Formats: sequence, structure tokens, C-alpha cells
Amino acid sequence: MAHRRIQPLTVEMPATIIAPSLLAGDFARLKEECEYMLECGAGWLHMDVMDGHFVPNLTFGAPVVKAVRKHLPQAFLDCHLMVTNPEQWVDDFKNAGASQITFHWEAMDSVHECRALIKRIKESGMRAGVAIRPKTEINEDIISILSEVNMILIMTVEPGFGGQKFMGDCLTKGQQVRSLRKDLDIQVDGGIGPGETVTLCAQMGANVIVSGSAVFNAASPKDAIHAMAKAVDAHSTM
Repeated sequence: MAHRRIQPLTVEMPATIIAPSLLAGDFARLKEECEYMLECGAGWLHMDVMDGHFVPNLTFGAPVVKAVRKHLPQAFLDCHLMVTNPEQWVDDFKNAGASQITFHWEAMDSVHECRALIKRIKESGMRAGVAIRPKTEINEDIISILSEVNMILIMTVEPGFGGQKFMGDCLTKGQQVRSLRKDLDIQVDGGIGPGETVTLCAQMGANVIVSGSAVFNAASPKDAIHAMAKAVDAHSTM
């Protein structure tokens, strides 16, 4: 009897996604800014939610997300919650139309609470992500939840302000996570634009790139988004 050759299991890398950070946009023209970013090739719209407590800055909350959702029913709204007690905002962001909530590991008291929040977010119909600050290392507890989240966000600046300098030494964490989860969305955020920074992110395994001023202040946001997507695609085979 002939034996059938067993093909090796292959895991596809997740899709390349460029997510312009609306924090760098013109808040007085938010609807138009969102529409323009999507026309330029953005995959997601990244919305930085800051409470003035977990981070020292204050931006916007669920009402702004709801307003954007009203005008853009099909857009993927990627909500990064830099807030204390993120669990208290799940229902508000669900009702506002958030597609994904990413909360901070450092805002949680225990891995048990972290797991409960992930479960609650996903049961609410949203994707769940966990974010880590530059000084937070990938420890055993974080590794233990990688199979439960849809995405991990590795900050390459300190959360709370736009326009900071890129911290490339954080990217080894992306390489570590990618070696453990080939199929996981790995997002990087902070000081990233076309050229060296996005290439370094891609080389370390990131597939979701958040970029603010480098997109919104570019002579051609469309060209900037295309250039970053091309750089990530070039390193997507691992």
C-alpha cells in the first residue's frame, strides 16, 4: 500500500495593515480626515483614547468613536485605550461601534483580570488587543495570553503624546512574539514612517503599522501609506 506524503503545515502571516493615527489629524475636520485616509489606502483608523490619568494627556472617548462610525459604517475603528480601569469602558465602546479595543497590560492588576477583560471584549463582538509600554518585557504571563488576544501592540514610544522619537530597541519584543505566534497581528506604534523605521518594524515581525504625523504631514499621504505597506510586504515571509 502506497503511503501518502503528508504536507507540512504552513501558517500564513497576517495581512499588512497601515493604521493612520487620527491623533495627528485635524479634529475640526475629522470626518473628512478619516475618509481621506481610507481613500489613500489605510486599512484601519487608529484612535488614541487617553484619560489624563493612565497617561498625562487627554484626547477623546466613545462619543467621538460613535460620531466617526455614523459616517463610516464599514471602517475598522482600532481603539487604543490608554486609560485606567479599561474594563469600565467596554460597553461604551461597543455601543459606539469600535471594531477593536486594545487595553494596556500595565493597567491590569493580574493576569486573571486581563483574561477576563479579553473574554468580555470578544463576547461583546469586538476584537481584543493588549498593549505594552516600552519598558515592559515579554514575560511568562504575557506569553500565556497570546493565544487569547487578536493582537499585541508594542509601543515604540512612551504612550501619551504624539511626535516622539522612535525607540527601536523595543522591537526585539516583536521578534520574540512572532517566533511564538506566526498568525498573530503584531502592531507597533510610535515615531514610525516610511524608510528605516518601518523597515525595522517589518524585519522584527510587525504587520500592523500605526503612523501619525509621518502620514498626515506627508506631501502625499497616499505615497507614505503605500511605501510603508510595501516595506512590510517585503518582509512578510518568515
